[in-house]
Amino acid sequence: MNKEITIDGKVISEDSPTYIIAEMSANHLMSFDRAKEIIYRLKDSGTDAVKLQTYTADTITIDSDREEFQIHGGLWDGYNLYSLYKEAYTPWEWQKELMEYANSLGLACFSSPFDHSAVDFMEEIGMPAYKVASYEIFDIPMIRKIARTGKPIIFSTGIAHMEDVERALHVCKEEGNENVALLKCTSAYPCPYEDMNIKAIPLMKDTYDCIVGLSDHTFGSEVALGAVALGAQIVEKHVTLKRADGGPDGGFSMEMEEFIDMVRQIRNLEKALGKGTFELTQKQENERGAGRSLYVVADVKAGEVFTEDNVRSIRPGRGMHPMYYDDILGKKARKDLKKGEPLSWNVIE
Repeated sequence: MNKEITIDGKVISEDSPTYIIAEMSANHLMSFDRAKEIIYRLKDSGTDAVKLQTYTADTITIDSDREEFQIHGGLWDGYNLYSLYKEAYTPWEWQKELMEYANSLGLACFSSPFDHSAVDFMEEIGMPAYKVASYEIFDIPMIRKIARTGKPIIFSTGIAHMEDVERALHVCKEEGNENVALLKCTSAYPCPYEDMNIKAIPLMKDTYDCIVGLSDHTFGSEVALGAVALGAQIVEKHVTLKRADGGPDGGFSMEMEEFIDMVRQIRNLEKALGKGTFELTQKQENERGAGRSLYVVADVKAGEVFTEDNVRSIRPGRGMHPMYYDDILGKKARKDLKKGEPLSWNVIE
């Protein structure tokens, strides 16, 4: 798989900043103006992309009262699948305008398709990438169709066994599309911290030899920051204006201020992570002069012996290295020395 992919001109690689995706999902609450406000609020945050979801209740499921279509427990208790998706979907007639609006503000915009008609629609309006949701990783015919577009594909792996991931990647390779990324994900809404297992991120990178990242449904920014420290090159989080506004996804989404602060923290963390070398910065090199060294701490006459009473290791670092301390004890001064003079070999007999 390629070690570098590009979405709307922005590179995602080991050497690039973390690619941060704001998942709008159902948080527009069926208001086009609210959808635009969410995008507008992200424009100067350092976020890279806004993600939508492209389905209707009829393209993702059927209206059935059978038991297996009912949802019991959690945020969506009491819904059946059809009623949930009817409330949560993003109207397709909005999506081209939302994408263009995001682009005008410097943000990429793409979506998760949930059937073949959604892929056709995304191609028709020119979306630059595809996100395959965890529950769609089984849909090999749809993945094959997406792979044939040649565009980047980001997979969530929340309910996937290794063979599911391998099958999806194999299909992409068969179609000549290796612009693929895998996101560590736990399909729980919200997700308990203890179920996240983000130590799997470097393992995924080594196992599948591709770009890796995180799709996160936990509260707060801790998991996202930990994932970046472990090598995540993509972070995706749900965002809303206010959780109190409600909606199917509101309960596990970040509020706008929280999301923007998470982006800030990630950007600061990236600076702190550095290059993974033992090299000192120029500032650190300059500060070496403030370290300890050997100084005369009492007046010493020519011919006088250096002892623990007249030589010490102190700050600053203008004298001899402290590792020579034992070597010079017992030796004699070549000339008179005043308290506070740095020691050097040329003043020692």
